[in-house]
Amino acid sequence: MDDRPAVHELRLCVTTPDYDEALRFYRDVLGLPVRANWSSPNGRVTLLEAGAATLELADPAQAAFIDEVEVGRRVAGHIRVAFGVADARATTEALAMAGATVIADPRKTPWGSLNARLDAPGGLQLTLFQGD
Repeated sequence: MDDRPAVHELRLCVTTPDYDEALRFYRDVLGLPVRANWSSPNGRVTLLEAGAATLELADPAQAAFIDEVEVGRRVAGHIRVAFGVADARATTEALAMAGATVIADPRKTPWGSLNARLDAPGGLQLTLFQGD
């Protein structure tokens, strides 16, 4: 018998001062469907679907290498969100037009994917990756 807890979902929780802008960006532009939303006199929260979730752990040396490959220099903090997309170029352009700042345009990586890096609403740094 396995005594480890059975994790059934990974949920990234982001607190953002501009809730409406972040919701518009991730729901309407990136296309994450709404699973649920709640509001009360205390505030609002929306749960957006983002496909399969994984937890990627990297040591500082590997994180620096990933930044070097994707951007050309160390730029990410200890949290970076990566979205697998069908078209990294088109998605990068759409997100930039919607208010994200492109840090690095899509580029081929040594591991075979096409990756872009952006600063996005909610204070998140994003990697968009096509293929893997």
